[in-house]
This record gives sequence, C-alpha cells and structure tokens, in this order.
Amino acid sequence: MTKKTIRIKGIEESIPVSEGTTFQDLACRFSGRYGSPIMAVKSGNSLFELCRLVGEEKEIEFVDLSSLDGIRIYTRGAIFILFMAVRELLGKVSLDVHHSRGSGLICEIEGVVANRELLEKIQEKMREIAQENVPFIKDTIGKFEAIRIFREDGQIDKALLFKYRKKSTVNIYRCKDYLNYFYGYMPFSTGSVGYFSLIPYGNYFVLNLPSASEPHALPDFVDQPKISSIFLEHERWGSILGVKTIGELNEIISKGYGETREMINVAEALHEKKIAGIADQIESRESVRVILVAGPSSSGKTTFSKRLMLQLRVLGMNPIQISLDDYFFDRKDTPLDEKGNYDFESIYALNIELFNRQMGELLEGREVLLPKFDFLLGKSGFQEKAVSISHDQPIIVEGIHGLNELLTASIPKERKFKIYVSALTQLNIDNMNRIPTTDVRLLRRIVRDNRFRGHSALDTIRMWSSVRRGEDRYIFPFQEEADAMFNSALAYELGILKSFAEPLLVQIDDSVPEFVEAKRLLRFIDYFLPITNLEDVPRTSIIKEFIGGSVFSY
Repeated sequence: MTKKTIRIKGIEESIPVSEGTTFQDLACRFSGRYGSPIMAVKSGNSLFELCRLVGEEKEIEFVDLSSLDGIRIYTRGAIFILFMAVRELLGKVSLDVHHSRGSGLICEIEGVVANRELLEKIQEKMREIAQENVPFIKDTIGKFEAIRIFREDGQIDKALLFKYRKKSTVNIYRCKDYLNYFYGYMPFSTGSVGYFSLIPYGNYFVLNLPSASEPHALPDFVDQPKISSIFLEHERWGSILGVKTIGELNEIISKGYGETREMINVAEALHEKKIAGIADQIESRESVRVILVAGPSSSGKTTFSKRLMLQLRVLGMNPIQISLDDYFFDRKDTPLDEKGNYDFESIYALNIELFNRQMGELLEGREVLLPKFDFLLGKSGFQEKAVSISHDQPIIVEGIHGLNELLTASIPKERKFKIYVSALTQLNIDNMNRIPTTDVRLLRRIVRDNRFRGHSALDTIRMWSSVRRGEDRYIFPFQEEADAMFNSALAYELGILKSFAEPLLVQIDDSVPEFVEAKRLLRFIDYFLPITNLEDVPRTSIIKEFIGGSVFSY
C-alpha cells in the first residue's frame, strides 16, 4: 500500500498516511489536542471538508470552532440536526432560519407555536441524533433532479433557487433518511455538534450556539429587542416586495426590466418612508439639537444622513452636518491596538475634548472653525470658514461612535437623538441558509474601496477582520442605546453589486490566505442574476454611495 507523509501545523513530526486515508481519519487521531471539535482542514490557502481523501497535500492545518470557518460549518450541522428533529417530531413542516441575534439564530416552525414544552422535546431529539454520530453524506446530483426532489419534499424555496443556477449539478447532503442543501461545507457527522440549546422567543425560538470566542461552551443569549424589531420590520418589507429569498429575487429579475424597476421603486419608497418617519420623530422632540448617526462600516451612514437632512428641511428645519472623521488626531498620535497597529476604530482616535467643546460653542450660538482631517497626510487641520447655528437649528453628527455616551458626555441627554444605521438584510438564500449581514457590508466596501479609494478586493478583505474587531468593541455594544434604527439593506442590491464585485474577487488567487474568503464570496454572489439597468436605481439611493452616480457629494 502506498504511503506518504504529511505535516500538521502545530505538530512537529511528519505523519505517515496510507492511501485511502481521509482528513477525518487524521482529525480523529489528533482531536484530543484541540479544545473544540475539528470541522475542516486548510492546506495552503484552500479549505477542505473532512470527508475528503488526503491527496498531494504536504502540510495541513486543522480548523476547529476557534475560527470563523469552523463556526460556519458547525452552524450548518446544527441547523441540519434541528431540521431532522423537527421533521421526526412534527412531520413535513417548514423550518425557517430568519437571522442571527447575538450568539443565536432566530428560527420559526411555520404554523406551529414553539412553546417551551415542544422545544424541550425537539432539543432532546437533537441530542439523540448527535449521540448517534451519523455521518453527513455528500452527494452530487443533477440540477433538475434536485429541483424535483426538493419540490416533492415541500422545500419550494430550494427548488426555486436551483432553477436559476448556471451549474448543471448540485451538492446535497444526506443524513439518515433526510436530505438537505447547504451553502458551504458541513461537519463530518452529527457527533461533531454537541453544543446547542433552544430558547423560546415570542412566536419564534432561538437556536443558541457557540462562538469563535467561546468555542467550547454556550454563551448566554442576550436579547436585543430594538435590533430584532428592525429585522422583523424588514421581513414585512420582504413580504410587501414578494422577495424573501434569492430564488424569489431571481424570479423577478428574470421577468425583465419592468418587474425589476417596480421592485426597485417600492424598495426605495420603503426607505424614504422610514427616513421621513424618523424625521417626524425628531421634530416631535423640541429639545433635540444634536442628531447622532452611527453604525458599522459600509452601512450607508453618509447617504442616510444626507437624506435625513432633506426630510428635516421639508419640516422647516435647517440642519448642518458634521463628520466625526474630521476629529481624528494626527496619525502619529493615534492609539495602538494589541498588535501595535494604529487603532483607527477606537473612540480614543478622536479628539473628544475638541468635539465636546465645539458642540457646546455651537449650541451657544458662537462661531466655530470646524476641523478638517487630511487622510492622505494623516494630519488634522481646520476649515477656512467659521460656522454658527441659530437657536433652533439642529446638528447632524455622522460617525461610528455616535451612540457612545463618552463621545457626547457634555451634551444633556434630552438634547440628543441617536440613530443606528446598518445593513440588516432580510433576504436569505433559502429558508435555512441565511445571508450574514456582514457579507452584504463587505461586498459594498469591496466595491466602494475599489471605485473611490483605489484599493483592491484583496486589500479590503485583508483589513476586514480588523474592522470587524473594532465594530464588536466600539459599535455593537451600544446598538440598543439608539432612539431610532434604520435598516439600509435593499432587497435588490446584491443583484447590483454582483456585476461590480465579481471581477474584483476573481483577481485573488490561491497564493494568499484571503483566497478562502474570496472563493466563498464568489460562490455566494453566483446565486444571483445580475441587475444591469443601473438607470432604474434612483440617484439618492443608499447603493449609489458604493457603486457611484449619487446625487450627493461625499
């Protein structure tokens, strides 16, 4: 029997491997050295499932739950086990995975009230399935066979998804007597999925799972009711538009420009109505003078602020706009992160003292020379012309730290109105494969950074983890402090972004670690039919901030 040797990252000696050995065989051999289950392997800059045979790889690295890739694979396995348990107890019902919330996923069994008693039964059945340690078997079948199988199984959303798939085959997974489709790799077996719990959540329930920061335990589920209400609002918007899944979006796009144009118009009208409603809220609070607009990267804060300004002017108000980016310290005075790099996401990268002093002076009716930061030189300066405001004129302040009370400590609470903006997409791949909100923002940023900042997709992906760490630390903890929330996601936008992002992502090859993420994003946007008639997108749209052609100046 032919033998070869392979090195495993973190293990010094070379390991002999016989022909026919799978990565799962190696994972079982070394699982005791890891704090959480092994989900996959990396070789070079490629990710492989454990069921795959060892080939010509010289060195591999095990991927467990301490990595984002490991968590993604684990989550898919948990959802499949949940699906199996629900089907065994309730028959051929529809399981919907709506969106993430903290450490969990908000789920729903269509037509069934998931009370505590039922959830305990489902959870017990899930544990039985996990203890059986049944393998997830990957199978490749023809596209039209997959459509037939899922249509007969009542999973119409998957059948519609495959209808517009360019490839002639589909990879499905079987476990016991069940089959399903998942966007991405799966664990080797049900026994790999040991940490989960089901928690009642109104008419829904939460599938609580580990995180990369807590891979060997279940974190406490922390509810965020304001964010959840925005997700549910966008689900209602999806119902209005008739677009809740990619298959439904593709169905509309395939009907031609007329149907697509109508969808775009309604989506934009929903945005405009929401912004007008927030303006009405602000007007109703006579004491408000400072409007703080905050949110994570590529959430569309700037365009939202400009559109809000227009709505406030309609109400007879005449706000001025200030960007927190102009209050950066000189680059040499920027605080460092734990790796010794400049931490531009930190609130302490801003001159908080200057900001508070100038806000106070403006509110007192005094003239102020606002700062102007030169990003090319990394130096702070001041604008040439002083500004002042009248006694009833509001100030819109846009920047990632707007919800943090530390930023505006000197301004009385009743004089502030805080708005959280993010792209919390309601669109899912199908009823069990959700679209992470961070993927939408990352694609927006890849397109914008290339078009307006000269950055490649590789540059953007390379720094994205740092941006995300900053969001987790400085933005997300303050979400629930907002007086109003605005969901900047548009049901149709991924059909637009596809044509811009795809040629940028294909430039990333397997010589760099970012290839794994680029490949994942390419597979994701491949599901979408492109929307090519950009003239149908209004020039005031949020998406124009990223693709260009906006009526606003940035």
